[in-house]
Amino acid sequence: MLRAEHLAFAYGKEAQTYDFSFEAEAGAVTAISGASGSGKSTLLDLIAGFLAPKSGTLALDGANLLPLPPETRPLSLLLQSDNLFDHLSAHENVALGLPKGVAKIEGRRRVEEVLQRVGLDGLAHQTAATLSGGQKQRVALARTLLRDRAILLLDEPFSALDDETRQVIRALVGELTRSEGWHTILVSHHEDDIAALATRRYRLAEGRLTPA
Repeated sequence: MLRAEHLAFAYGKEAQTYDFSFEAEAGAVTAISGASGSGKSTLLDLIAGFLAPKSGTLALDGANLLPLPPETRPLSLLLQSDNLFDHLSAHENVALGLPKGVAKIEGRRRVEEVLQRVGLDGLAHQTAATLSGGQKQRVALARTLLRDRAILLLDEPFSALDDETRQVIRALVGELTRSEGWHTILVSHHEDDIAALATRRYRLAEGRLTPA
C-alpha cells in the first residue's frame, strides 16, 4: 500500500494550502480528478520528490519515502509528453532505463523482452522521431517496465492520442499495472480514462482529496 497522511504544502503565505491524504493499492489504479489549477500536479510532484512537504507522511508498505531524493524513489513518471530522445531508436530509448553495471548481452535481452511485451519488438531500431504517438507511449511504458519500480505516476498520459490509440494504450497500462503489481496513480481530466482504469477514485478541490 502507498499511503499519504496529511501531506501538506503551500507555495507561499497567501497561496492555497494543500493537505493530501490518500491510499493506493498494489496492482490497481487510483485516479485523481479535479479542475485545472486544483493541485493535481502539485500532488504528483510531492510524491515524486520534486517538492518537499511542510508536514505529513508518505510511505510505501510502511517505509518512509520522504527522505529519499527524486532519483532514488521507487517510481516512474509517464506524462502527456513521452520524454523520448527523437534521434535514438526505440531500443536505445528503452535501454536508458537499465541499471548501471548490467552486461551488454543481458541488457540487450532485457530491452528486447520489454519491447516485445508492449508490442514493439518489430520497431526496435526505428528512431523515436519516426514513431506514432501511441508507439512512443509504448516505448515509455517499456522503459517503465525495465526500471521495475513499484509506483507509476500518470499525468494526462493519453491526452495527445487519438481515440482508438487511446483505448489500446489505456488497456495496456491497466494490464501492466495488474501483472506488475504497480501502485498506479492517474491524474486526468477525462472521465472515460478514469472510468476505464480506476479502482479507487479521489476528487481534488480546495486543496483536499475526497473519495469520489
